[in-house]
Amino acid sequence: ADVLEALAPLAQIDLFFDPAVEEPLGEGGSDMLPPPDDDVRALIASALGPTPVEIDDIIRHTGLPAASVYLVLLELDLAGRLHRHPGGMVSLAMG
Repeated sequence: ADVLEALAPLAQIDLFFDPAVEEPLGEGGSDMLPPPDDDVRALIASALGPTPVEIDDIIRHTGLPAASVYLVLLELDLAGRLHRHPGGMVSLAMG
């Protein structure tokens, strides 16, 4: 019973609230990146080939924000044009 009394204050702590985390601004928010355009997609596709490369290398090579690179890689993956390899490496699906 003493243990339960000692732990009672801990039960009132909201484990899922972090005051340091801000809510996204949503539509029109200033922190949102514009969706990648065709030039960005082409730049990322040109950084890919049949040989696996690290995603960080693509980000460094293109100079694009990581969020844009990951979004285009997700688009390629959903389209079946991307192979994912161990170690966070990716390559362009040929054929």
